[in-house]
Amino acid sequence: MMAKVLGFFASVFLIGLASTVSASEVDMTNPYTMVQQVADNTFKRVTKDQTKIEQDKEHLRVIVEEELLPYIDYKYAAYRVLGSHIQKVRNIEDKEEKRQAIEHIRTFIDVFKSYLVATYAGVFTQYTDQKVEFEPARDADGDKIAIVKTKIVEAGKPDIKIDFKVRRDSNGEWRAFDMMAEGISLLDAKQSELHGILRQQGIERVIELLDKKSKLPVQFRGDDGNA
Repeated sequence: MMAKVLGFFASVFLIGLASTVSASEVDMTNPYTMVQQVADNTFKRVTKDQTKIEQDKEHLRVIVEEELLPYIDYKYAAYRVLGSHIQKVRNIEDKEEKRQAIEHIRTFIDVFKSYLVATYAGVFTQYTDQKVEFEPARDADGDKIAIVKTKIVEAGKPDIKIDFKVRRDSNGEWRAFDMMAEGISLLDAKQSELHGILRQQGIERVIELLDKKSKLPVQFRGDDGNA
């Protein structure tokens, strides 16, 4: 069930990023323009590479890695998903045990990144050019976290309200790290899905499961129930 929820969130994330802004360079100093410009560049790339995509859907991973991933704070998102597990690792006193635990966290981050790439690549196979309305930009000076609000509009269907959470790093650059659809957080959903496995079977099992999913072939979402 939670996997399907994540798939829905990923779909809306990409749909919600779609815009009509024309830009080849991304202004990462402003969270509102960053979201719109990244989307515009990504979808232009999808259009440009349609021949390659038709020949091999795995090419969508390349597009996600090059056009979208640099603007997602996947490390911070991964830490949020791990939640209290991070604090447990910090409290480990044995040096060797702590070293191994830290290495597992690094592996989790790498696998989580690959999982996100695979998830978003699959989403691109179902985008149908829905209309998106962005709220006016606000002054984010002095803020570390900002929320970019959008509304997905599709004829014959209720509007979907989406909040994108973006975070300013130490260099003053903004990256997306979470999304809330109708008040429900993508990260909270993923954390709920993995929490029991992490607690009962350990982080190595979580890594194994995400790694397996990240290596599934890119396919139209809905081809199976493992998105």
